[in-house]
Amino acid sequence: MTQLVLGLSAFYHDSAAALVAGGVPVAAAQEERFSRRRHDPSFPRGAVGYCLREAGAELGDVSAVAYYEDPALKFRRVLATYEGAAPHGLTSFVEGLPAWLGWKRSATRAVREHLAGPAGRAAVPQVVARRHHESHAASAFFASPYPSAAVLCVDGVGEWATTTLWQGVGTRLRYLAELRFPHSLGLLYSAFTYFCGFKVDSGEYKLMGLAPYGTPRFAPLIRERLIDVKPDGSFRLDLRWFEFLRGRVMTGAGFEQLFGGPRRQPEGPLTEREFDLAASVQQVTEEVMVRLARTARRLTGEPRLCLAGGVALNCVANGRLLEDAGLTELWVQPAAGDAGGALGAALAEAYERGAPRAHPAAGHDAMAGALLGPEFSDDEIGAYLDAHGIPYERPGFEGVARRVAAALADGAIVGWFQGRMEFGPRALGSRSILADPRDPGMQSALNLRTKFRESFRPFAPAVLAEDAKDWFDLRQESPYMLIVGKVAEAQRLAADVPGGVSGLDLLHVPRSTVPAVTHVDGSARVQTVDGRHPRLRRLLLAFKERTGCPVLVNTSFNVRGEPIVNTPGEAYACFMRTNIDLLALGGFLLRKQGQPPWQEERDWRAGIPMD
Repeated sequence: MTQLVLGLSAFYHDSAAALVAGGVPVAAAQEERFSRRRHDPSFPRGAVGYCLREAGAELGDVSAVAYYEDPALKFRRVLATYEGAAPHGLTSFVEGLPAWLGWKRSATRAVREHLAGPAGRAAVPQVVARRHHESHAASAFFASPYPSAAVLCVDGVGEWATTTLWQGVGTRLRYLAELRFPHSLGLLYSAFTYFCGFKVDSGEYKLMGLAPYGTPRFAPLIRERLIDVKPDGSFRLDLRWFEFLRGRVMTGAGFEQLFGGPRRQPEGPLTEREFDLAASVQQVTEEVMVRLARTARRLTGEPRLCLAGGVALNCVANGRLLEDAGLTELWVQPAAGDAGGALGAALAEAYERGAPRAHPAAGHDAMAGALLGPEFSDDEIGAYLDAHGIPYERPGFEGVARRVAAALADGAIVGWFQGRMEFGPRALGSRSILADPRDPGMQSALNLRTKFRESFRPFAPAVLAEDAKDWFDLRQESPYMLIVGKVAEAQRLAADVPGGVSGLDLLHVPRSTVPAVTHVDGSARVQTVDGRHPRLRRLLLAFKERTGCPVLVNTSFNVRGEPIVNTPGEAYACFMRTNIDLLALGGFLLRKQGQPPWQEERDWRAGIPMD
């Protein structure tokens, strides 16, 4: 029987499970999609159950369970941090110590207990702990399409490492260098996320989206006071200005002194200061990442780079790497954060046990388009609709694609639920909300009346891969929506503005012929769509045939504060709660007009974190 390895990330944030069979990922999902608790840190029971069902396996068929970090090493770092910060942080130390003296210190034992079940009867395979950054590196390189590459992992912190450099060759990773806590580019970015009033570990992408509205006037101050960056990309933080070593907040009086006043309160008004803070830390982050990538290139001699860790989700910085770091190719793990650590741990364990790594010879990555989550057949969807008395049309998928393309061209907003769910934070055309990018009012309509979120947030374009070069300035494909490029038409329009443009003046520049996916600086977070996402590709072809435009707005199928939908029932609820006009569920099409009145048993938004 093919060797199965189950990978787990759990107990901190973004818990997930992944199953690897013979060195190939066959299933992976975040626990939040099953529990409906955003960034759920709990043991991923729902995700584990799904992975085993998808493989037709039981726990007894699994050769090993790989946990994504070393809890004993992490415990030593936590103790050393408290000791170094004493007497500051005493309250948080006293509150957190019981958990660290108990289950957190031996998280692998907690994993065994969860897998064994309430009665402790299930036979549990060997549970092994991999290092946090090793799991990131494995998720980046082993899943990539490259036989060899440099590997760069950058995040907040694992056990001790915050930044690591590796070289991957075949089924082996060679460790090269690291930076250690508390000196962390991820924590620097999170400090500004917190200071600008967003939630740490989930609001960083909001800060990235805010950056183009500002000017980087604080960047010199950040370089002078907060971070000392060397030519090779190594750096040190001046910890006097931060609070994360001493308590439960990221910043305090030091930041207020440097940046002209108190932290913005969550949900408070955004001012020019927040725009400029975002632009400034984004600029510094890009500079550090470019230097680190150049160093990885020099140390390994590899022209190709693989990225993972939370900072790898900064798609603006990724675009800079392709422009300025001397790389020929870049591959970013689509689940680059801690959820992806589950997959990396499983891959590392599988290859250490002798699994082959065949996919680079075939010229593709191992992620199957990141479509590693649950799928619902038309029979299952139809059974749900019939059981709940929901009106529908059933034209089959080809009919759905044609009718949805026509509706999109007429201005409709469409919920698109097709095939296997994506693994990672991006909706890639399986659990998506789609719209016409040519409509200048669509960004506002989607943000305020569909997603119920801040109006400044940009939307990503999905574009037919063969047409991408005509619409976006990209150095390479971007199938996982993790690289930013300029919108070609926006560049031409901006060039025609007398005297040039900068900062908030960009708000007054014509946005492009696809304004709904063009950010204020003329950029877009692009998804190039090829055969890896066949159903979205078919829809794009139908939309292009009708309109001449091979681009659609593609945003995640959820509302602010909720995880992306997983089941047909969750998709229907989101459809009815919002101004989505049509819902495409497999081969079924549902129109808002004609649906029965929607009644909530409770206030569905009560208690949902607005992060």
